[in-house]
Amino acid sequence: MSDLDRHNYVLLSTRKRDGSFVDTPVWFAKEGNQVFMFSAGDAGKVKRLRNFSEIRLAPCTVSGKRLGDFVPATATLVEGEKAEEAHRQLVKKYGWQMRLLDMGARLGRRINTRAFIQAELS
Repeated sequence: MSDLDRHNYVLLSTRKRDGSFVDTPVWFAKEGNQVFMFSAGDAGKVKRLRNFSEIRLAPCTVSGKRLGDFVPATATLVEGEKAEEAHRQLVKKYGWQMRLLDMGARLGRRINTRAFIQAELS
């Protein structure tokens, strides 16, 4: 998935209890074999990740149109230093856009409810 770096969005596909997958376009930052993402802590994808660490990733458009093949990965919700590293990588990639989202999250008092996701590509 070396061409992933050329894209601004990745399609995060998380497994439901019935075995099917739910696709969600998200911002991401890739560093080596690691992919970092974030979400609202109460989002469905976060709840699904608590049950199943198996995910699939594919480059996509902002609307979720897949632009390449899915690649399997294993994801975990991270906290502390790992969450800070995930945030640093996202700021490095998205710059002012990520900072603007951060400001909105602070104003809405949701900054501390964010969930950071670290995925390892298979």
